[in-house]
Amino acid sequence: MIELRTISFGYDDGTVLDGIDLTVEDGELMLLAGPTGVGKSTLLGVVAGLVPNYSGGTLRGDVLLDGESIIERPARERAHVIGYVGQNPAAWFVTDTVEEELAYGMEQLGLPASTMRRRVEETLDLLGIAELRHRDLRTLSGGQQQRVAIGAVLTCHPRLLVLDEPTSALDPTAAEEVLATITRLVHDLGVSVLIAEHRLERVVPFADRMCLLQRDGSVLVGEPAEVLAEAPIAPPIVELGRIAGWSPLPLTVRDARRRSVELRRRLTPPAAFASSPTGEPSVVAQRLVVAHGRDVALREVSMRLHPGRVTALMGRNGSGKSTLMWTLQGRLRRTSGTLAVAGADTHELKKDGRRERVGLVPQTAADLLYLETVAEECEAADVSAGAATGAGGASEGAAGRCRALLESMAPGIDDAMHPRDLSEGQRLALAVAIVLTAQPPVLLLDEPTRGLDYPAKAALTRALRALAADGHAVLVATHDVEFVAGVADDVVVLAEGEVVSDGPVREVVAESPAFAPQVMKVLGPEWLQVREVADALAGSA
Repeated sequence: MIELRTISFGYDDGTVLDGIDLTVEDGELMLLAGPTGVGKSTLLGVVAGLVPNYSGGTLRGDVLLDGESIIERPARERAHVIGYVGQNPAAWFVTDTVEEELAYGMEQLGLPASTMRRRVEETLDLLGIAELRHRDLRTLSGGQQQRVAIGAVLTCHPRLLVLDEPTSALDPTAAEEVLATITRLVHDLGVSVLIAEHRLERVVPFADRMCLLQRDGSVLVGEPAEVLAEAPIAPPIVELGRIAGWSPLPLTVRDARRRSVELRRRLTPPAAFASSPTGEPSVVAQRLVVAHGRDVALREVSMRLHPGRVTALMGRNGSGKSTLMWTLQGRLRRTSGTLAVAGADTHELKKDGRRERVGLVPQTAADLLYLETVAEECEAADVSAGAATGAGGASEGAAGRCRALLESMAPGIDDAMHPRDLSEGQRLALAVAIVLTAQPPVLLLDEPTRGLDYPAKAALTRALRALAADGHAVLVATHDVEFVAGVADDVVVLAEGEVVSDGPVREVVAESPAFAPQVMKVLGPEWLQVREVADALAGSA
């Protein structure tokens, strides 16, 4: 159906894609994977007609649709055949309400009103967003916005769906529902799908083939098990298969569980150990109530964050996680309840006072970036961190700290690049590095793993654990259960603005199949990470 022939793309200062050949057949789900910043979003933009028309740069090669070149057709002339959903759905919205957004694309195609009405209803039911029909798009959570963006494309009935990390802002259950919906479109209607995703554990079971872009410019294309056998990045279940010596590698929890009988016999479960918080808490929130107009976002939420511990904040999309983050930071006014962060009510503080106590990485990480180059952003972060300690300029050891953190999460970024020219994952890594450089007593991160590959998430885990070990309190709002398994001491689960579960990570995730990591699903509640299994096997050897 879609064929890319020797696609190369770059700017005056470097090459992004170099000689890419790829074919997506009718009724095929193709998974596009690769390290952060390797060019996945750029490749999707080429298919959709957005690159280079809206990005600048030089494009060479050809794109064929059913054997006919469409390389010169702009995105608007491909929209009836190719539906595109980017990483930041809110940036693409053009109307005010959910229902209007779902109908907008069909209006541009001139479809009859009766057809539009039917397709809107079908899509609302398909994605489980019927209750959002009349909601203002600006009031939706990030995950809800992502589902609406996918729905706005689906109503046009394209032959090819191009999706850039469509599940990155979705909770595990919603992600499974969206992927199941996409799979039904592939199997029942013959729709082709090209999907870029970092959380391979979510998409690999559904993929027919996989394309892996690598930093050296090479491309691996084949069935997922074949590609992952050679890939430097892999989901936990594949890593488990590697250390267990399974061949072929498992791609689903069910497959791995069937093969795990012998492995379980070889393993001695690790000793159950859950440390308890010690010392005075850095954050004490008591019975917080926050309302947006008539909608109550938080209902009597109480929590404590202790220095030396990382707490994960989990829950369905729209459960109130981001609202709680901004309330703790002090920007949002609460209706009732009390709050003390490092001994002060942050809402009563001026901006400088808040920054001294709390660092927040929001979902829209680009909001923190305002300078002209990556080097300037890193230098400003280092200087600011030094100023916070009272030194005249960067304190000893602070100079270069931000750049080192960025390099650990997203290696190879040119210092001279403008932050807005970075990929979504690279921008997030830069924003996280800036906030981590300041080392505030309390650190809040809202979905910090969107756009990050497995090595980048491992680097972020090490950085957060190091901050916790140094006496900082860390709260991470995330849907990434594998990240939680590696980084968190405690988990707080929200549902409809209320705390429904709170405790040590191993206990809380074991209670919920939706939040359990893959290793736990395969081997049982004693196991959280592949590393634990590897250590146990090494100890028994």
